[in-house]
Amino acid sequence: MTLSIWRYAHLALAVISSAFLLILSITGVILAYDAIEEKTPAYRVKNFNEITLAQSLPALRDAYFEVLEIKIDHNDFVTIDAMDEDGNPLQGYINPLTGEIIAEIKPKSDFIQWTTALHRSLFLKEPGRAIVGIVSFLLMLITISGFVLILKRQKGIRHFFAKVNKDFFSQYFHVVTGRWLLLPVFIIALTGTIIFMVRLDFFKSENIEIDYKNKTSDDITKELKEIEFFQNTKLSDVERIEFPFIPDDAAEPFIVHLKDRSVFINQINGDIISETQYPYAVVLEKINIDLHTGRTNIIWAVILGLASLNIVFFIYSGFVITFKRTRTKIKNKYKASEAEIIILVGSENGTTLFFANQVQKQLISDGKKAYLSEMNRYQAYPNAKHLLIFTSTYGLGDPPTNATHFKELVSKIPQNQKIQYSIVGFGSKSYADYCAYAEDVDQFLSQQEWAEQIINLQTVNDRATEDFVNWVQLWCEKSLYALATTPAVYNSKVPGLKKFTVVEKTSVTEDNSTFKVVLKAQSGLKFESGDLLAIYPANDNKERFYSVGKSNGAVQLIVKLFPDGLGSSYLHNLTKGDSIQARIMANPNFHVPQSTNKIAMIANGTGIAPFLGMIQENSTDIEINLYVGFRYNNSLTQGYQTFADEQIQKKHLQHIHFAYSREGNKQYVMDLIQRDAKYFTNLLKDGGIVMICGALKMQKDVEMLLDEICITYNGTPLQHYIDNKQLLTDCY
Repeated sequence: MTLSIWRYAHLALAVISSAFLLILSITGVILAYDAIEEKTPAYRVKNFNEITLAQSLPALRDAYFEVLEIKIDHNDFVTIDAMDEDGNPLQGYINPLTGEIIAEIKPKSDFIQWTTALHRSLFLKEPGRAIVGIVSFLLMLITISGFVLILKRQKGIRHFFAKVNKDFFSQYFHVVTGRWLLLPVFIIALTGTIIFMVRLDFFKSENIEIDYKNKTSDDITKELKEIEFFQNTKLSDVERIEFPFIPDDAAEPFIVHLKDRSVFINQINGDIISETQYPYAVVLEKINIDLHTGRTNIIWAVILGLASLNIVFFIYSGFVITFKRTRTKIKNKYKASEAEIIILVGSENGTTLFFANQVQKQLISDGKKAYLSEMNRYQAYPNAKHLLIFTSTYGLGDPPTNATHFKELVSKIPQNQKIQYSIVGFGSKSYADYCAYAEDVDQFLSQQEWAEQIINLQTVNDRATEDFVNWVQLWCEKSLYALATTPAVYNSKVPGLKKFTVVEKTSVTEDNSTFKVVLKAQSGLKFESGDLLAIYPANDNKERFYSVGKSNGAVQLIVKLFPDGLGSSYLHNLTKGDSIQARIMANPNFHVPQSTNKIAMIANGTGIAPFLGMIQENSTDIEINLYVGFRYNNSLTQGYQTFADEQIQKKHLQHIHFAYSREGNKQYVMDLIQRDAKYFTNLLKDGGIVMICGALKMQKDVEMLLDEICITYNGTPLQHYIDNKQLLTDCY
């Protein structure tokens, strides 16, 4: 049976029974608590399990004028129903060895009685009992299907309690608590079902009556303590004892009700007169009631209470999972037939789809025709140039639910033109079949004549944004499309929107298309230079990201105005006093490290923005050199030089190095780095940090040059320093 069948069965059963399960689980928690609470009074005497009827019955007869009945409940508390010499009733919890009344019997509160009635029959009497029985049976099926799903997820019983990949809290909670409480929940469901079946006379059987011939003459009298049956019967095995109505009358027996039978005892000579053996259905019902209620064991009552409470959270987390899987999160501006970039997603819990959404939004914002869909909706794409596939793996290398038909569809619908493809696999390295389905798809597409692989399969472990950014950088380099390479852009946990007011803004000039915007948050805002500001220029939930610097507590942006740039035009049209809705995205991977005292900052164009804030806030302990590249030496760069002179005087900056690509000797920042090769190699060798912000192409050129320099002077490739977190980048 396929995974989807088990999943749909699990979901359908939960949907059908959820309302009733919610009622039964909440009342079950209350009744479990009541079962625990009623055990707290010390009405159970010491060594109760060793007391025989031969010890107890004589003591009770001596202590009371007339004893009608004693009962032993599931807590091993003994209660008596007796009368005094004046005919007044006496009832209470007693010590069975002395007859002393320990406490009076208190009835259940109205609330507990109300809860019990609701739990048993929903106040609907017999129809209600039938509903409760059916819901118990459905819960049993839900538990079984859940068990199968966990087995498939965890790759068999051997790995049943292995690590669970935490896609999001509800999914993680649902699986982890499901494993630990699976058995108690199953027992609740099974016992509830059996109790219902017994009461429907599903297990039909009759009492067995056995009569015994008298072995002893009625003329022989035995004291109660001498009667063999009483000597061999423990009080703990008894549920109820009916005392003879008339003492010393052979026709009036003791009736001892045990768990599986009732025994009639001659009170004179102690012979067994007869016994009634209960049918197995009665015994079965008692066993299942004990298991279902936890009334016989406080630890089991606690477990049942937790399991019942967990059913409530199962319902909640299950519907959250379903909502995440089924809600419509794919919106396309362009049709599949007109798109040049096709993004197909195989996602079990929606996490992979989030990454795909972030990529699609950026491509569309950049004017590219990108189309996003599920892998099971693969079709012909007549104008496609690139195919991106983001997929997770489920179970033993299986496809996610929305990718099960992908290979079949590809075989039926080949594309009519060459399409470059790239695959990103999402998973967790804690599983042996890490990204196995992505590997399968990669191998499958490599056999299609129309498909051309642009870069090798890339994988993302535990949703690590750094891993995903590695793919972004590789794909952008090969495809020449621009995507953000800041990990924070692909982090799903982001704060809400805040109101920002423009407190300063410069204008562009004929020789300078770059301007500065300073924004102040309406309420307190914590951020650092290097974080990102997300703005919404079209008011359509499509974000534009800008690296920010911190200037006197305000957000400072350096923006280049592009003629058709939606984000830059939006910011340029702002005037002092205007307000916008935006949000700060923490970007801790591009903050000033506290573990070094030497930093080389490299930027081109607007990439200088976060560095201005970092320098301004720098303590004198960190030695900073700033390398920046611009096209022209104009009023903008002269302003940066003035800023640098002030910071050098304050010892916040050691030196600033300019490269101009369109005038003078026409330099790029790479030329400055080559010139100062020894400085950079010594910096990295001594544990210093290199930070790069600006264009992605510039970053790649700088990294290639630094790699050559490091190998030449240090005999160590740049990758060593990258792995040591000595190279920090925020490029686009």
